[in-house]
This record gives sequence, structure tokens and C-alpha cells, in this order.
Amino acid sequence: MRVFLLCGFLWFSAALAAATEPAADQLEQLKQQVIQLNRELFLLEEELLYPPQTQIAVFLSVDSGQFFQLDSVELLLNDKPVEAHLYTAAQWQALQKGAIQPLYKGNVKAGEHTITAVFIGKGPDQRDYRRAVSHTFSKASEAVLLELQINDCSSDYQPEFIVQPWSN
Repeated sequence: MRVFLLCGFLWFSAALAAATEPAADQLEQLKQQVIQLNRELFLLEEELLYPPQTQIAVFLSVDSGQFFQLDSVELLLNDKPVEAHLYTAAQWQALQKGAIQPLYKGNVKAGEHTITAVFIGKGPDQRDYRRAVSHTFSKASEAVLLELQINDCSSDYQPEFIVQPWSN
């Protein structure tokens, strides 16, 4: 009798395990489908919110940061503030190691526009620095991608602030 019960229990356990495997596989497939759908929805949302005809994106990079330590940056588009960011020590270190920060993403109409970035931080000898750089660009049918660069100028030991357009 015990052998019969033991065999029955083992058979039932094997059948139960076999039934749960397809359910686990189905659950994993469903998770993957949800992830894929979420990715597609994100791309669709980006396309709807920031169509290439009106999109502008601004990024920030740092050379090595020897002559300037960034505390904050304020971004103005056509003399209107659109973005401001305060930097932590960890964010500054990441920028010094080569990270590129997406600073702003928005929409502008076709035509001439001016973007101004105001950099606040510490320069050589820990002097307070407040410098601005402006760039005029023409918005057409393609997205405008701009990089704000903070470069070290070793000839005069001063930071240099540049707006560099990226080509699409």
C-alpha cells in the first residue's frame, strides 16, 4: 500500500511540475511582450512629443575639467529660461570621465533662434566664474542637436565654452 501511495504521489508531483513549466514559459513570454510593447510606446511617445520637424536637443560635455569646476548651468532659448541644472560631485566626476549629459529636449518652430548657456562654477585658483556662450541657429525640417562643450585651454590656463552643432 505504501509503495502504491508513494508511486501515486511521485506521479502527481511530476504531473504538477510539468503543468507549471508551460505556465512559467508563458509568463516569461508575456513579460517579454510587455517589455517590447513598452519600448514601442516610449518611441511613439518621443516621436509624438518631439517630432524631428520641431525638435531641439542640447547636450553637455567636459574636456578634463582642470581649469573649471561646474556648479550649475542655465539654458535660455530666445532669451527665455528653458532648463537649469545644479551638479553634484558625482555628476561632475562623470562628466570629467567623458560622460555626455542630455541637458534639454524640446520643440521650436522653424526659423532663426538663439540659445544661450550660462555656466557658473570655480575657475583657476578657485575664483568664482560666471560665463555665457550664445549660438544662433536656423531651424529647418530636421532636428537640431547642439553640444555645449567646456574645454581646457592650456595656453592661457582658462576654460573655454563652445556650442558645437552635431550633424544629423
